[in-house]
Amino acid sequence: MTATHGKPVSARVLDAAIAWQLSLDSSSPQEREAFARWHAADEEHARAWRQLDMLDQRFNVASGPARAALLQSRTSIRRRMRKVGSGLASIVAVIGLALFAGDRYLPLDYWLADQRTATGEQRTLRLADGTLINLNTHSALDVRFDDKQRRIILQEGEILVETGHNDPRPFIVETREGSMRALGTRFLVRLEDQGTRLSVLKSAVAAHPQATDEEQILREGQQVLMRRDGLGPTLALKPGADAWTRGMLVVDNARLEDLVQELGRYRRGYLGVEPQVADLRITGSFPLHDTDLALTALLPTLPVQVEHHTRWWVVVGPRVDAKR
Repeated sequence: MTATHGKPVSARVLDAAIAWQLSLDSSSPQEREAFARWHAADEEHARAWRQLDMLDQRFNVASGPARAALLQSRTSIRRRMRKVGSGLASIVAVIGLALFAGDRYLPLDYWLADQRTATGEQRTLRLADGTLINLNTHSALDVRFDDKQRRIILQEGEILVETGHNDPRPFIVETREGSMRALGTRFLVRLEDQGTRLSVLKSAVAAHPQATDEEQILREGQQVLMRRDGLGPTLALKPGADAWTRGMLVVDNARLEDLVQELGRYRRGYLGVEPQVADLRITGSFPLHDTDLALTALLPTLPVQVEHHTRWWVVVGPRVDAKR
């Protein structure tokens, strides 16, 4: 395996590859042509496709329905693992899956998590201690409560936490970058490519990067990006940071590319923007449960058009009359 093959792919591109893989089982010639364009458009697209193909080979998934079941159910994965057998064959299979997860061909922690949401889905959980957790799109967590602490492990995505107050055990949210200890509070935790973003909506949270002894208390209205080796600068919380819990995306003077990328988290397939219009600025509120409507809302304000090549492939580009 080359280094290029082993590089992780973003969750957004992986979602697009999964959507293409499922749709191609019964696709039209036009959709197959659109897939070929998507595959050739970016090296990361091709890498994600190769990685999904390797997943099929590992689990011997030949048909579309079987593949869909595998990609949508952690129970299917566990059942297939049990069927591998015992002894040396099982050991080899487990080692292979560990390497598979380590290379991040597919985020198995997401599929095996205690609680998860699909792309575009949002859900609210009430835990045994009275804590409320809102899971955003394509999010996953594990709940690990014992007699000493209440611990949530965020495996993927974003959550809003409103902690229960009648429990003396510390409440901790853990990610790959470190841990966040609630101090009677309401806060957001989001996994990003650069690290874990902590946003405090009420009271305070103590942030502790994994590889340091540093701990910093974030107050209401503050946010910080936490990496394994430290914390970034403390910034003011942007208005509407928790608007997604009400089904809305609020932006103020945002780049169009950033807006489109955020909307892409809430839909399957590929949603892109052409470079000619990527730096246009936009302010407004957009519905997350109808991203097609959100994209249509761009048209009266910006010189753009929305090109639906297929239901899985949508691009925001310059309006035809604006190209002249």
